[in-house]
Amino acid sequence: MATVTAISIFSMILVLIPLAFPEDTPSTDQPINDAIEEMQRANYFAFVILLNMSPPGKIPSNITFLMPNNRMLAKAAIPKNGVVDFLLRHSIPTPLGFEYLKHFPTGSIIPSSKQEFMLNVFNNGRKCFFLNNVKLVSPNLCVSGSSIRCHGIDGVLVDIDKAPPTPLACPQPPVTMAAPPALPSPPLSGGSNLAPGAAPQPTGLVPSPPNSGSSCCTSGMGVNMHDITSEALPETAAAEKWSALS
Repeated sequence: MATVTAISIFSMILVLIPLAFPEDTPSTDQPINDAIEEMQRANYFAFVILLNMSPPGKIPSNITFLMPNNRMLAKAAIPKNGVVDFLLRHSIPTPLGFEYLKHFPTGSIIPSSKQEFMLNVFNNGRKCFFLNNVKLVSPNLCVSGSSIRCHGIDGVLVDIDKAPPTPLACPQPPVTMAAPPALPSPPLSGGSNLAPGAAPQPTGLVPSPPNSGSSCCTSGMGVNMHDITSEALPETAAAEKWSALS
């Protein structure tokens, strides 16, 4: 009887050991854990907190997350019972890298993971890609697995009917204008385009050479100063000259 009891106890121990120490099984949360590590490396800690607050099984396993940055999430009022709703609105129920998103033309409608919440596409290239009211600023932050993709956006998504109008074109960086070239000096009156400081040569007057041995000189107008002196002789000298001729 004692032997049977010992065998029964030993059998129960063999049954209970596997229950107490279950074998390691592959985690079904590994893709999301890998994505969370990539989000943390990109400094999207607030979005990671929201993911950790969501109950298990509420978020699809194949998904694209659209993540506002920490500053934007700090301004958003998200009640505890609204975390899952927020995550579903900020996700697409299929993994889409930007290499796929860039093929959606402007005006396309992409369904989010939340039923009846739609994302309106405005596509003007890599640096000007909008979904509703937000701009995609950091594409392809989660790339380690094949079932989850995530992109950084510059705000919190609002309903397409409440979103402000998307700009027709993204603002361009300011262009520095070169200084205009110096304009040439205006021509002098008479049509001559002389260099600055050059005086115009008078026309119609030919300068007279100075007399040999004379200390007189000519003026800038080409008039002989000796002639002017002769014209300025006193009347008495002119009378004496006339008397001699007579």
